[in-house]
Amino acid sequence: MRKFQISITGCGLGDFVYNNIDFTSAAFQKYKSLQAGDGGLEPGKLVFTQELEAFAHQPFKNIVSEISGGRSFDAFNIGGPALVCAVNVAQLLYNTDAKVCFYGAKANDEKGKAITSLLNKLPVNFDHYVEFDGETPFTNVFSDPTYDNGKGERTFINNIACAAQFSADELDDDFWNSEMLVFGGTALVPELHANLTNLLLKAKQKGAFTVVNTVYDFLSQKQHPDKPWPLGSTSESLTLIDLLIMDHEEALRISCTNNLSDAICYFKKNGSRAFIITQGADSIYIFSAGDSFTFIETTMPVCHWIADDPAKNPTLKGDTTGCGDNFVGGVLASVANQILAGSKLLSLQVAASWGTVSGGLACYYIGGTYFEKYKGEKLQKATEMFKLYSNLNTPLFAQSQNDSRPTNQKH
Repeated sequence: MRKFQISITGCGLGDFVYNNIDFTSAAFQKYKSLQAGDGGLEPGKLVFTQELEAFAHQPFKNIVSEISGGRSFDAFNIGGPALVCAVNVAQLLYNTDAKVCFYGAKANDEKGKAITSLLNKLPVNFDHYVEFDGETPFTNVFSDPTYDNGKGERTFINNIACAAQFSADELDDDFWNSEMLVFGGTALVPELHANLTNLLLKAKQKGAFTVVNTVYDFLSQKQHPDKPWPLGSTSESLTLIDLLIMDHEEALRISCTNNLSDAICYFKKNGSRAFIITQGADSIYIFSAGDSFTFIETTMPVCHWIADDPAKNPTLKGDTTGCGDNFVGGVLASVANQILAGSKLLSLQVAASWGTVSGGLACYYIGGTYFEKYKGEKLQKATEMFKLYSNLNTPLFAQSQNDSRPTNQKH
């Protein structure tokens, strides 16, 4: 019998993570952005390597060396809003009737080979992780765990590389026949991003549950800093997305508004079925109009105890890289489990709770992708964190006890 298939396409790349970078240092400040989209560095945001070089009038390797103090990266890991999400979904859906497939682009260079060597350790189908000529997409991640009063933040320097060649032509019938289709960080895969509305339309025609999770759209910000970031034809796309997941900055820029309240009004007014807006270490906002999910509009806290753990345990090694991508993966795993359990109306509240603990768990290791010591380890750790989160926020779960955690039983 065919499994419940979740196909995820979009940004996948290699992450070079530099931990303990001081964003207040003279080296970092030297390359800090003066205005949005100018190619300089800015905490929490993304810039392209070529744009940073033009801004700094320096080769990329010299910039990295100066900011890092000449040291090597702390970790090389699998990264990207689509790929990291796919891995977390598969790990949390351990021992269920679900299959997770990733569609993306890499090259046969050293970075591509390094990524390939890690793939067999992960429970995702990578048959459609296609090799192109050129260079594998990569991101240098500067992480400052002390930023924002110890809440931590990252800065991303991205090279799209061969992802520029990846288009809808790579999405086969198996992709379109999936029960859930996820478009992750497509602003870093230009051909997909430009055609997002058509892709969503085809997905809905096929009867798929559609999810879009966004990423900082540096290209749109640079080209049109005073205009909204597009999601294809945004007004049409919003009505085709069953669940849209954004962070605060992305929500403001897509809606071209100046505050969260106005952004929320924009998405509701323009036909969004359900959406989540994350705000780093601050509460998340969730909304469902009552289509696929039960109607809800509320805020939910993050796992506040995480900020205290490094002080209590100085040997704890981790950073905030991949928190957002793992958040999305936790949400999707919960949605898939609710569908597999036969729920007619899904609980966005429960799904967002699993996203929250998944994002929180990512703070305990360096990089976005977790490599399990045994099958089911990630689910076990996330379940323990979910129990703690739900116990600390009991009123959130008063009406959702039957769906309080992903199952690890076959259906």
